[in-house]
Amino acid sequence: MVSTSKYVATPPDTNGFIPYETEAHGVWRDLFAAQQPLLAGRACEEFIEGLHRIQLPSLRIPQCAEVSERLSEATGWQVTPVEALISQREFFRLLSRKVFPAATFIRSRQEFDYLQEPDIFHELFGHTPLLTNPLFAEFSQRIGEIGTRAGHAYHDGLARLYWRTIEFGLVETPQGLRAYGAGIISSHQELTYALESNVPERRPFDLMDILREPYQIDVLQPLYFVLQDFRQLLDLREGDLIDGIDAARPD
Repeated sequence: MVSTSKYVATPPDTNGFIPYETEAHGVWRDLFAAQQPLLAGRACEEFIEGLHRIQLPSLRIPQCAEVSERLSEATGWQVTPVEALISQREFFRLLSRKVFPAATFIRSRQEFDYLQEPDIFHELFGHTPLLTNPLFAEFSQRIGEIGTRAGHAYHDGLARLYWRTIEFGLVETPQGLRAYGAGIISSHQELTYALESNVPERRPFDLMDILREPYQIDVLQPLYFVLQDFRQLLDLREGDLIDGIDAARPD
């Protein structure tokens, strides 16, 4: 995960409102317009349904509070604004409480097509639609609970699992291979690359394989893991994760 940021999050005012500038709303509008046409036939149906349910505005950056209202109705989750980067400990703590932390800055136009760190478009467009899905919301909370209970020694291993699933996961469906990872779905370039390019490797989902594979944040992903279905995520038990992380540590 990114350890430093050149961006500064836009803080909310005393009423919790984040006063974005006109240009920031313009970047959101253009990102939304570029990404929306790519979803059909590439994003999983659960994401499409969630995006419809969450009703993100296309012409302006939504406020975290309005997204929280719709998420809460669906699965009890909320979105909270945070600084550009937070610690792994805080990240897992928030997830364990069904709170998704959203960095409130938006990318510059110079990094319109690719950004190493998560901005508000990635956070809200990429992540929140699937948090309306009970199964996916439960898995996200479970990752947070395990990270909170297990402690720092297990955070890197859990981060690898999070990266290969919630951020950059693919899933087989009756209609074919689809993306569900937020890092794929929120990226104009990666959404087509992950599904249609012959460059990256695509492996069946395997916990130990995931835990042993480091990931890169500054390139299009060279490797994706493919679920047979989302039930595989809930089949991951805490003890198996802890044992797997221990076994995957280098000697």
